[in-house]
Amino acid sequence: MKPSRDITRLIEIMAALRTPGSGCPWDLEQNFSTIAPYTLEEAYEVADAIARGDRAGLKDELGDLLLQVVYHARMAQEEGAFDFGDVVEGITAKLIRRHPHVFADAQGHTAEAVKGLWERIKAEEKAERGEAAETGALAGVPVALPALTRALKLQNKAGSVGFDWNDPRAVLAKIREEADEIEAEIERREAAAAEVGDLLFAVVNLARHLGADPEGVLRATNVKFERRFAAIEKALAARGKSPKDATLAEMDALWDAAKAAEKTAKS
Repeated sequence: MKPSRDITRLIEIMAALRTPGSGCPWDLEQNFSTIAPYTLEEAYEVADAIARGDRAGLKDELGDLLLQVVYHARMAQEEGAFDFGDVVEGITAKLIRRHPHVFADAQGHTAEAVKGLWERIKAEEKAERGEAAETGALAGVPVALPALTRALKLQNKAGSVGFDWNDPRAVLAKIREEADEIEAEIERREAAAAEVGDLLFAVVNLARHLGADPEGVLRATNVKFERRFAAIEKALAARGKSPKDATLAEMDALWDAAKAAEKTAKS
């Protein structure tokens, strides 16, 4: 097979990989459950390429994510449930149906108005399918979301009905309260761990009140930690050492030096 810009070729390749007798043994062993973790991983790698501003990497990662869609569609086709064409038809119909302000004559010229229109149409679709309407102010937040993102969405929903602080300082006070509760339970590991969950939830709330995405700021901090730890390793290597050969005090001093160097570079 030759590479092609045509989606049909990708579908054909996936079919060949899943053909018993002549396909790939690994691909033939997979099912929806075993492939799902790869689907999530590829979505995160797309987000990572975007965060790094890596457009070439983004092209590759989008291809990997598209493969996941083709993979799931192929397995569904084998079961007689649906195929890739059904997926495409479904999403195109949904986009047209949920954008009447673009493809019909409904009014929705602001982002907020469009969001409200989208939610109303979504609710109508569920009713037409005979699905029971989700009840409660917190309904509709997928359980499978990353914990920080799900916490943010739950808090946004609770805030929309008035269950919220009005001042970030009040959230900061809650964070201090949760930290004190961890200290009080520190000898009881299981209880302290539960309090850590409460602390993380409160920190997400503070990020929300500051207009920050908790997943995004934590990713940025992870990158910063990696960068500064690499500086520690580099400095130790120049001394003929590795981290396991150094004392904590020595590494702390090198960490402070890396932090100071970053501030100097920024200024």
